[in-house]
Amino acid sequence: MHTPVMLQEAVDFLVTDSAGWYVDGTFGRGGHAGAILGRLAPTGRLLAIDRDPEAVAAASESFGADPRFAVEQASFADLAQILRRHGLSTGVHGILLDLGVSSPQLDDPRRGFSFQHDGPLDMRMDPHTGRSAAEWLARARAEEIERVLREYGEERFARRMAAAIVRERASAPIRTTAQLARIVAEANPAWEKGRHPATRAFQAIRIFVNGELEALGGALAAAVDALCPGGRLVVISFHSLEDRIVKRFMRDASRHTGQPGIAAAGTPTLRRIGRALRPGDAEVAANPRARSAVLRVAERLAGDGRGM
Repeated sequence: MHTPVMLQEAVDFLVTDSAGWYVDGTFGRGGHAGAILGRLAPTGRLLAIDRDPEAVAAASESFGADPRFAVEQASFADLAQILRRHGLSTGVHGILLDLGVSSPQLDDPRRGFSFQHDGPLDMRMDPHTGRSAAEWLARARAEEIERVLREYGEERFARRMAAAIVRERASAPIRTTAQLARIVAEANPAWEKGRHPATRAFQAIRIFVNGELEALGGALAAAVDALCPGGRLVVISFHSLEDRIVKRFMRDASRHTGQPGIAAAGTPTLRRIGRALRPGDAEVAANPRARSAVLRVAERLAGDGRGM
């Protein structure tokens, strides 16, 4: 079962005009999308995007009959092109990005995202494109594996884990999540209380295989260009690297020149709305996967930087 994280807060910040146009850049299983549609007038519109073909199929089944709704299978890395195709290069009232992996992806052993379920070591958001995690691990040099684990997982035992992976694959291919989880767990000499020793490694490999951080940077810049004055960008992050990118982007676009999202020299394009929010204790108790979530909001300024 998929439980959308910080649902009320995200939709409250996002929907400022019931007749506006909105984009859900990560449909997942539609928790946020359904709540957005519930706020929209008959003239409002919602475009949903997801890389996962199963998510797109779920979107069509759940909301395909709603004339206010459209869905496209794509990465939000291509947000600028997607919006052009739908005639939404400008004038969007709100864009939501709920980052990371969805519960259905984590809970399905066939997708290979989780060390808690044995299955094929895949990890691709779209299983029909790109290299799987198993294919990458079969060929990557130890130095590259170490870099990925260190940079994307902030894993302090990255070198030990990379060496163990290369050593193990020499005797047998690493094809399943259980194999990888065992290898990295055995290479981790200091297990953290309450955290599986393979957590950071799995997270790092997933982020790398899907190019998630690179996609996020492009999507943030495209979102700012597409928003109308007063339009909102709402981002929910679950990883410190993601949140760092979002925080820095919103900060720079609200005060500096020469940074992504700046329309002209000395002209900020965003105004940050409030502080970063985290889920309350009750939500974390009901949905432990929400515990690392961080929600940030920014609003598009008018072209001259003076707001609306």
